[in-house]
Amino acid sequence: AAGIKNPNDQILALLKSRTLSDRMIDRFELMKVYKAKLRQDARKSLEGKVRISAGAKDGLVSIEVDDKDPKRAAEMANAYVQELSRLMGSLAITEAQQRRVFFERQLKEAKDNMTRAEVALKSGGIEADIYKSSPQAAVTAVAQVQAQIAAQEVKLGAMRGYMTESAPEFRQGLVEMQALRAQLAKLEATEKTQPGSASSDYINRYRDYKYFETLFELFAKQYEIARVDESREGAVIQIVDPAIEPEWKSKPKRAMIAVIATLAAGFALVLYLFVAKALKNASQDPETASKLRAIWRGLRWRKA
Repeated sequence: AAGIKNPNDQILALLKSRTLSDRMIDRFELMKVYKAKLRQDARKSLEGKVRISAGAKDGLVSIEVDDKDPKRAAEMANAYVQELSRLMGSLAITEAQQRRVFFERQLKEAKDNMTRAEVALKSGGIEADIYKSSPQAAVTAVAQVQAQIAAQEVKLGAMRGYMTESAPEFRQGLVEMQALRAQLAKLEATEKTQPGSASSDYINRYRDYKYFETLFELFAKQYEIARVDESREGAVIQIVDPAIEPEWKSKPKRAMIAVIATLAAGFALVLYLFVAKALKNASQDPETASKLRAIWRGLRWRKA
């Protein structure tokens, strides 16, 4: 989408896509209407009956549909806009939509990992020395910082898709990453001094759970921010003039047919007069008349 100079180019491409054509064919049962045996034949028929264009100055996209039924023609033109909105809603086109889809996947993965870590934490026992040392506070802090670092790495990876590394936001993200890593190093040094923390399997399970729990919360925040940004973009498509049933037929154009027929008849009449005049003048010349009679006899003989 970033390489498209005119946003209408993308809309035109989506309107003419095979996916949207198939949706129109299924919605209006056009294979029966066009009496097509194959879907590709129905697509060709639909392509010949639909005209989609964009104004060079006003930027408005126009959709015209030819059909034997005027009501169906209007419904199909309006359905193109509806199907386009559905298609654009399912695709990540804008930057906010891309972030929303990206963090939605990350959020689902973090939730699954958190659920597995929680099950593992509940299924294991707790050693007696855990109650004496009570290292949960240090473990929780380490897990949370580790999760923040992982989330920051994912965020920076996503930012690389729509901005350069020299952008202020990206550079700020790198600074935050360095600060988190420095904080993690201090917490890990503190955790090593806690008694029994390195030998307890419960501590490891608890650390994993807090890690994925914090990661889930961070991705949830990023996902909500992306959804808010997406909603702020507003409606991409707005209808200016909805299609209505036409009041006259677009085809066949009777006036044009009458004009063409009149011109063709006039041309044939003038040609006939010229030929008749030429034959009359030729018959007055004895030599030319004899040649014409010889040609006529030859034609009759061949016909016989």
